[in-house]
Amino acid sequence: MRILAIDQGTSATKALLVGPGQQVLGSAEVPVGVRADGDAVEADPEELLGSVLAAGRAALAAAGARGSADAVALANQGETVLAWDRRTGRALTPAIVWQDRRSAGVCARLAPDAGWLAEVTGLPLDPYFAGPKMTWLREHLTRDGVVSTVDAWLLARLGAGYLTDAATASRTMLLDLDAADWSPRACAAFGLDPGDLPAVSDCAGPAGETSAFGGRPVPVTGLAVDQQAALAAQGCLAAGQAKCTYGTGAFLLATTGPRAVRSASGLSASVAWRLGGVATYCLDGQVYTAGAAVTWLTRLGLLSRPEELDPLAASVADSGGVSFVPALAGLGAPHWRPAARGAFTGLSLSASRAHLARAVIEGIAASVALLARAAARDAGAPPSALRVDGGLTRSAVLLQAQADLLQAPVEVHRTPDATALGVAALARLGAGASGTLAEAVGPVRAEKVVEPRMSADEAAGRIAAFEAAVESVAPAGR
Repeated sequence: MRILAIDQGTSATKALLVGPGQQVLGSAEVPVGVRADGDAVEADPEELLGSVLAAGRAALAAAGARGSADAVALANQGETVLAWDRRTGRALTPAIVWQDRRSAGVCARLAPDAGWLAEVTGLPLDPYFAGPKMTWLREHLTRDGVVSTVDAWLLARLGAGYLTDAATASRTMLLDLDAADWSPRACAAFGLDPGDLPAVSDCAGPAGETSAFGGRPVPVTGLAVDQQAALAAQGCLAAGQAKCTYGTGAFLLATTGPRAVRSASGLSASVAWRLGGVATYCLDGQVYTAGAAVTWLTRLGLLSRPEELDPLAASVADSGGVSFVPALAGLGAPHWRPAARGAFTGLSLSASRAHLARAVIEGIAASVALLARAAARDAGAPPSALRVDGGLTRSAVLLQAQADLLQAPVEVHRTPDATALGVAALARLGAGASGTLAEAVGPVRAEKVVEPRMSADEAAGRIAAFEAAVESVAPAGR
């Protein structure tokens, strides 16, 4: 069975035609634009849809004679939302991207409800999640149409039904985490009617049909939010296994098993996937700007192109005392300080471009190390290794910094496209071509393993210096 797996991301849409053994038969990538202006981060919904169609068709064409699909899978950005007309499918607003912070006022207004909302939904009250964005959109842009995460709109425009998967729904602050279905109480807090929201589906199973990619209609059988799809592709199916994806942001997820574990360490709890009506759960934390920080450096002229990052950072032994706090869109877990902003600290006259580049890499790695530490506290033990994927894993400097600061091996996935492979595995399971998710994922092989070189004492000192930099620019309570 061949699966057309589509990963609609923040900066690009990737499509893979995946064969029976999870081999890639054809692939394509289409960039998409994001408009950032202060706290506003938006995308053009029609551009997102166009990129899905173009990437999917190009991946089929790249496969040549093998370029036909038996099923389609869709992974999505998760917390990005829009309003649209269900009758016509027309978008009524821009897509409000997950990095958008304009719903901070909504969160401030709901602060007295933060405790019970976190208990019900597993999520801390923060503009990152979809629910606050939906309320802000309703209050400031339009009361017309329906408001949903972008996956429900894409599915409708592709000809499938009005639905979202349980993993994506768990990123809204509207889902009862234990029931894995909409919470009327949470919806009421945000002024939203659960009857207007899409149906919550399993991540594997029939979700309508589409003929949008040419030829006969084929079923859509795999749906997932991007990070949970990557968690599956990395084979993190058992409690205690963890992965980090380095894309526009960096996202660490740790599987907790069939019981939802509420974090006591500042992480969020979500559905990893729901299969046959039964949910598996995970803890997760976010660094909002990872690859986005590299793009920012390039836009400023500190890098001539993103590919310069690694050789420039590798040209110095360390950051020369410079620290970088990657809070260009606020701080997520475990700090949850949406008003925080990025900063370089420890600058001196001897600081060079190379030191700044290295500081950015080490700031991302330190942020992920803090997330891993938080996950270890909640789970009772640190993961024996961290499985990683995403475009930034091409950076040898980042991989070594991550292993050093984690004091654990970093296992690099064989392809940066783990999200697409994960949702392809879900689609294979949903189409009945595999009996279990483990069978659908297949053997997980690391392309390489990076071991720590730094002593535990030095790593602890680096983490402490980074935490001090965070506190200097974003004191607790901000």
